[in-house]
Amino acid sequence: MAFFEYRARNTRGELNKGRLEAATEQAAADSLINAGLMPVEIKEASSSAKNSFKWQTFLHGGVKLEVLLILCRQFSSLTRAGIPILRIVEGLRDTTDNKVLIAALTEVVTALNQGQTLANALAAHPHIFNTLFVSLVEVGESTGQLEEAFLQLAHYFQLELDTKRRVKAATRYPMFVSIAMVAAMVVVNIYVIPAFTGIFASMGSELPLVTRILIATSEFFTNYIWHMVVGIIAVIMLLLRYVKTKQGRLRWHRLLLRIPIIGPLVNRILLARFCRSFSMMLGSGVPIVQVLTLAGNATGNAYLTQAILEMGDKLASGSSLSAVAEESKVFTPLILQMFKVGEETGRVDQMVMEAGKFYEEEVDYDISNLTSKIEPILIVVISAMVLTLALGIFTPMWDMVGLVNQ
Repeated sequence: MAFFEYRARNTRGELNKGRLEAATEQAAADSLINAGLMPVEIKEASSSAKNSFKWQTFLHGGVKLEVLLILCRQFSSLTRAGIPILRIVEGLRDTTDNKVLIAALTEVVTALNQGQTLANALAAHPHIFNTLFVSLVEVGESTGQLEEAFLQLAHYFQLELDTKRRVKAATRYPMFVSIAMVAAMVVVNIYVIPAFTGIFASMGSELPLVTRILIATSEFFTNYIWHMVVGIIAVIMLLLRYVKTKQGRLRWHRLLLRIPIIGPLVNRILLARFCRSFSMMLGSGVPIVQVLTLAGNATGNAYLTQAILEMGDKLASGSSLSAVAEESKVFTPLILQMFKVGEETGRVDQMVMEAGKFYEEEVDYDISNLTSKIEPILIVVISAMVLTLALGIFTPMWDMVGLVNQ
């Protein structure tokens, strides 16, 4: 997806300006036409405009899920009360304390005053309102069910927020233990082992293999610690830069799904997210090819997104949903079965929603047991470290005591 700046005229002939996110320039033009605007000029946003999004988000912390959740709930309630959209946006802008959101809503108010639709005005801020958000709002406007659209978005954000909180809570303990292990290793190599090196050297006898390995490791660590720090930082930066590329992102996200213990959990989370967004948009009346595009992007995983977008291309050529889903090789038998049953009964959205609920329950179970799965691995690693240290230090000391007793 890319950012495009545009100038377009509404039905009254008034000139509107703004930004939106789209895959191509033609897709951007189609979005404007669907929003009731006639494009005059469309060009890809400059690098400075793209960087302004990033700097604004970096300086003010971006817009968190909690803020978007509250925004959607308030918008739904105010819409239900019959308050005009322009007044709702102005009121939400004046009551929030998030500077990034305030700036975005200010531009949304300007766009609404110029005659743009709410969906088109929100699409100019893809760093806050993604394509899923904008599409549901657009459907809500066209069907007169804007209140329901924001209610669905609030439910979606609530589930996303709950999942993130549970994952953070489950991984907090393993992360602290891992950090403590690294810190202990640094202290042992810099301070503990060198303190015994002189004592062992005075023995004059050949040291055990484990002890020689520990001493060599400690000397390397002490002499080249800053080289190691610089090297690790350089490797991390290169990896991050590679992951930002299209090919690197694709490979990393594919690898992420194959990591033991973590991979299956991530896969279930992504499948639950896909099922939620797919069912929500299909039930709202969005065309199924567009649903696949939006739901694929909503997963946040480049590997799954690519496979799902290819499904959309095949579906547009006349294939059935269950057939293209099976060819993609990214869905579990449960979802494939739900696709088939949904096609036979004409209730694809409801069947996929049932699959999403199942995976949400599976995610809850996996997260609650995540710590118990990681703990044995941490215990084995810590035990191996303690055993190696004990053998490396105490074995020569026992030999020394034996020589003294003789």
